[in-house]
Amino acid sequence: MEITSPGLGFWLIKKEDAKNVFIAGYQAGYTHFDTAIIYGNEAEIGEAIKEINPPRDSYFLTSKIPAEIKSYEKAKKAIDESLERLGVPYLDLMLIHAPRPWLLMIFPFLRFKKGNREVWRAMTEAQKEGKIKNLGVSNFSVRDMKNIMDYGGKIFTNQIRIHIGHVPQKVIDFCHQNEIVVEAYSPIGTGRLKKNKKVIAMAQKYNVSVPQLCIKYCEKINTIPLPRSKSPGHIKENRELNFDIAPEDMEAHNKIWTF
Repeated sequence: MEITSPGLGFWLIKKEDAKNVFIAGYQAGYTHFDTAIIYGNEAEIGEAIKEINPPRDSYFLTSKIPAEIKSYEKAKKAIDESLERLGVPYLDLMLIHAPRPWLLMIFPFLRFKKGNREVWRAMTEAQKEGKIKNLGVSNFSVRDMKNIMDYGGKIFTNQIRIHIGHVPQKVIDFCHQNEIVVEAYSPIGTGRLKKNKKVIAMAQKYNVSVPQLCIKYCEKINTIPLPRSKSPGHIKENRELNFDIAPEDMEAHNKIWTF
């Protein structure tokens, strides 16, 4: 299964909601689902997969190794446990969730070069064993990606925070230049853009919802957005992107700042 846009994200989707969210997403036509070990909802997604029993090649499933894991043995164990919880024979994509443990992400000078390479080694081994189809990273800077690439790693994707008002162009350009797929998490700015008057006005101009506008914006800059929702109606609506954003309005979006 090839990666498709948009994907359905499971960050902050509670355990009790995850099963129904997956089912609603699959029924709405999503074929790309993104979770992580740290999200704590892999088992419930696995229950949904077991219940609807879709052909394994009909959906693209991603998970992520926790940022705190920086050793070969722990990464290898995490991969196997993830597969067991999800109840699938393989993952389409496994990511290193962050280049540093979360509590240390504010210190970019901390590299964890060896640790990230050890996790990558475990992922590469799992790929050779057929447990993972593609390998990637998340929240990686250009320098962090080069550490993996210099080690001989072929990065399939880098999943980073991207939305109107927050576009890390240097990282995006590097990824595109090196044929690395860019995924955009928090495409609606964790909901903040729903309150932005300029964004609201632009959505009204195109007769779409703010989330639809934000998701389309991410696609227009050649990234794959990963919106999330537990509402079946919103899940469906977020895939309805049969409109375009004019160049001048894309430029206007680039001048909006959010925090």
